[in-house]
Amino acid sequence: MATLEITFLHSQLEERKRRLEAAMASLPQKAGLAGLLREVDSALERMAKGTYGICDECHESIEQDRLLTDPLVCYCLDHLTRPQRDALQRDLDLAAQVQRNLLPQVALSAGGWDTSYHYAPYGPVSGDYCDLIPFDGQLFFVLGDVSGKGVAASMLMAQLHALFRSLSGMALPLGKMVAQANRVFCESALAGQYATLVCGLAKSNGEVEIHNAGHWPAMVVTRGGLVRIESTGLPLGMFPEFDFSATRLYLDPGDMLFLYTDGLLEARRGEDEYGVERVAQFLRKKPATCPGEAITTCLADLRSFTDGQPFDDLTLLAIQRSESAAA
Repeated sequence: MATLEITFLHSQLEERKRRLEAAMASLPQKAGLAGLLREVDSALERMAKGTYGICDECHESIEQDRLLTDPLVCYCLDHLTRPQRDALQRDLDLAAQVQRNLLPQVALSAGGWDTSYHYAPYGPVSGDYCDLIPFDGQLFFVLGDVSGKGVAASMLMAQLHALFRSLSGMALPLGKMVAQANRVFCESALAGQYATLVCGLAKSNGEVEIHNAGHWPAMVVTRGGLVRIESTGLPLGMFPEFDFSATRLYLDPGDMLFLYTDGLLEARRGEDEYGVERVAQFLRKKPATCPGEAITTCLADLRSFTDGQPFDDLTLLAIQRSESAAA
């Protein structure tokens, strides 16, 4: 593991040890606390010896996301007991259910905008983030990708979901909302963890404000062609004090915004990647009449390109100004 992550985990274990010792002083009859304290001391001893993160059985590296989730583990997945594997599977199943419950309403229409999305984790849980929040006749949208994979990434995805759900109800300007989410995210993420995202506010009159924080270009499909909204800021979690700049545009009825994570771009066929240019070409050649059609035809094109083989977490989001919006 990276030195900064070990340092972070060491500080977390030291804090856990202090709390256990304080609890044992006030509740000496709690025998279970002594067992927990021995586990913490053992982990700290392994750190001191330089053997932390190594499986006690096979002496290979323990999965990093498991250590970040539970710094006391000392066996890799291959050497868990059957009851331990069953318990882990139950935890993963529960985490997957929780994550599915965080997804927005399917085919949501609000404020003169129609939407559709596709959310497909590569494993039980995902670091991809997608949300749609209607309020005051407007639609807040966000699509992002947390660095890393597995449970650790999914926990940060859930944190972003909670942050933006809370901030969207505070009537903050969008730029301040993103800046505040970034500050909180910086305080809780481990060294090397960050999140790229595109978020925006779509108003009923067709005005859209978009912030692209280190993410892939957002695609805007209009009758006149295709417009890319490039990144104008760093990913969240890099620096706590950073001003995020916005791109503002106006969409006519029928115009569509298309967002995606790198599960689309990095899908492979041999040595070839799907890539940004193929996304742009696909949207130019096959303009969709509705968000659902855009998602469906993109997935069909992706399956054709990859012969149906999944590559990574994949999330697509299409947002279209309703044809009836100007009526």
